[in-house]
Amino acid sequence: MWFSRNVPAERPAERNVEERNVEAQAAEAAAPQADVEAEAQVVQEVQDEQEGEVAGPSSAEVGHKRKGSPGGPQAKVPRRSAEDRPISIYESHILRGEDSDVMIRAFGEELYLHKAYLCRSGYFACMFSGIWREAAMDIIEMQMPDKNIDRDAFHEALGYLYSNSISISSYQVVSILATASMLQMDELIEQCGVVMTASVSIETVCSYYYSAENYGLQHVRSICRQWLFDNLMIKQSDQLLLDISVDLMRELIASSDLLVIEVEMDVYTTLKKWMFLQLEPTWSGSQSALLAAADSFFARHKSDSDGTPFLETDQGRAFASVFRQLRLPYIICDLPSARIIDQDALIPATWLTPVYKEQWLALLRAEQSRELGPMNINVSDVHGNSMRCGGQLNTDEQCSWTWTGFNFGWDLVVSYTNKHIIFRRSALNKSCGLGVSLLWQRKVAFRLRVISLDETGKTVFRRDTEYHVLSLRKDQELEVVNLENQDITFPMYVACNFLYLPGESGHSGYSGKSS
Repeated sequence: MWFSRNVPAERPAERNVEERNVEAQAAEAAAPQADVEAEAQVVQEVQDEQEGEVAGPSSAEVGHKRKGSPGGPQAKVPRRSAEDRPISIYESHILRGEDSDVMIRAFGEELYLHKAYLCRSGYFACMFSGIWREAAMDIIEMQMPDKNIDRDAFHEALGYLYSNSISISSYQVVSILATASMLQMDELIEQCGVVMTASVSIETVCSYYYSAENYGLQHVRSICRQWLFDNLMIKQSDQLLLDISVDLMRELIASSDLLVIEVEMDVYTTLKKWMFLQLEPTWSGSQSALLAAADSFFARHKSDSDGTPFLETDQGRAFASVFRQLRLPYIICDLPSARIIDQDALIPATWLTPVYKEQWLALLRAEQSRELGPMNINVSDVHGNSMRCGGQLNTDEQCSWTWTGFNFGWDLVVSYTNKHIIFRRSALNKSCGLGVSLLWQRKVAFRLRVISLDETGKTVFRRDTEYHVLSLRKDQELEVVNLENQDITFPMYVACNFLYLPGESGHSGYSGKSS
């Protein structure tokens, strides 16, 4: 408990039992018939308390919970007239302190409250039940151990205890959630979760994610996590990148669910900007200037450190675990990308050398062996290893595209026509740069996702396929998704995960690695 254990010297004098019995009987006579039973309970509690005070606790009773109402031995239910509304209860009982039986000091002010209402909170119910010293105190000093709890949120939570009514805004929800968690108000916690779920956006997603993690709202955490998977590569801002912690970024980059637009090299570029902002949080400028600023920062470091890879320096080691999640095989197979990696000197050569060797052998196997590719593949085998790539369709018009780096014996063309997404192996298309295999058939494991997002980044349409093994002969095409009966909106994002890196025996060269 976060309360003072000392009874303040200015504690109000207790009324004698006779006066309290007289008041209780007078109130009972004046109350409507519907309140008679409630007032009788109050009188009985007062009498029980007096009997306990006269007799005094035995040595066997010390330290044990005393029997009584949930409000504790001194709880008294303030009268509520028929015309009272929730706001009038708050005004009269919190702001004016009518019929108060406990005073709470918090945030530099004194609040005259009522145990009967406070005990709707599990926190206060435990406090006033008799097992804590505060049960016998009329003045409670409260200290707030959580920096997210502020005065306004505390007042809102108290008002909810009195009225069962509250209006929660997105800018206030984290503070109210923190307060409700401390006071053990399950219904209010649930309402905060509803508000957070409905208001996830680029401005709130990180704050909601960390708060949901701290206060146990796993469903809100999952929604924020999915929002980041869908939007990290699409809706970037300086503040969003600055707010993402090392642990969270590592989780995002490691996942095959990350929606990558274009190719894996774009993930590297995002990480470079993110790391720069973590090191220079006061930097300000346009999004178009951010990459240039990052490049300039790391170029100066390269010059000052005699070419030591940044991730091996004292500053860089904190970010190494995140960059480890990059899928380097799908970056270095593109010459311009490989040159940028070498020029930036962020990634140590000890990371890159084994990747170059494995990619070279994989390319030789793809071009010079008779291996078709994976025969069967389990999802656990491709998570963490698949090539992540995607494209953005702005209008419902026919279009085709290829992905740089997807060239292991393939020239795979992706087409969108009349709500159909089609894969085609084009033996005539040599835009990928490493040639086209003359094998009559190739196989590749793939998964495809089609996603539409609203202006806040929430998913308004999603279609995911399972992982399949795709087998295509020269110039053969295959329909992989049919959206004819779907109400889709644009822009629409088509994201793919591919895996074609055969091993010596015709199986995937990667071992299973979870993401």
